[in-house]
Amino acid sequence: MGGRLCGAIRWLKRACGRDDFSIQYGLFFRVHFGQSAFLFIAAFFAGLINSVAGGGSFLSFPALVFVGIPPIAANATSTAAVWPGSVASMLAYRKTFTPEARKLLPPLLITGVIGGALGARILLYTPQHTFMKLVPWLLLCATLLFVASGRITKWVRARSSAHASGDKFLMFGGLFLELFIAMYVGYFGAGVGILVLALLAVLGMEDIHTMNGVKNLLVAVVNGVALAIFIWSKIIFWPQALVMLVGASIGGYGGAYVAQRIEPKYVRLLVIFVGFSMSAYFFAREWF
Repeated sequence: MGGRLCGAIRWLKRACGRDDFSIQYGLFFRVHFGQSAFLFIAAFFAGLINSVAGGGSFLSFPALVFVGIPPIAANATSTAAVWPGSVASMLAYRKTFTPEARKLLPPLLITGVIGGALGARILLYTPQHTFMKLVPWLLLCATLLFVASGRITKWVRARSSAHASGDKFLMFGGLFLELFIAMYVGYFGAGVGILVLALLAVLGMEDIHTMNGVKNLLVAVVNGVALAIFIWSKIIFWPQALVMLVGASIGGYGGAYVAQRIEPKYVRLLVIFVGFSMSAYFFAREWF
């Protein structure tokens, strides 16, 4: 048993690309009360933020790194922790789907599954620090895109013909963009809600609550695919994940109902605020 555990530790060391990777055996089997409380609170607010505008990983991922889990393993553990919260938020928004939104779901889900699987595999075989340099730029561009989404959608539709071919062109372009967004979800995923909301806005969705419902469904499915790969690869720290799972589920389900009772314009402002805030944080973290 001890030999297998040591072998697992050495495997995690190679998978994470960290020469300074050291883990006490007890970390696998229990979490101290102080860490449990810290991770629970972080996960609660992560689930709440995810249900409104996305970006819960902005809290859950740093919290896990703070308690001593290496970055790649922390990323996988964060995915395991917040995924049930995403599912809970999806269920809370299930009544907001319009007929138009339901027509978009099959191609969006298929593309998302493919992209999520690719992103998770890339995470397991490439260093994380290079991609982390791109995160603030992705978040900033997505936030600016969401701010200008109304004008962009009008321009795209004006340039396209009024026939079905224009709609198909817009759909194919959106699916191509979603493939890369889903790869990002599987790889890291911080602030992905902003990216998905921007994509849905460009595809013509206007009601923020419907957009949040579709966003939660897509993120839950794509993260579920990535989570299955992480579980198979055995890099998740389950004690910490289970503590955060409870907090994220409570925060996600409660936050979804709170969000649906707020004026849409205020939710949009919150989305924009979260986007710019996360962009500033990751710029400060990675570039300064």
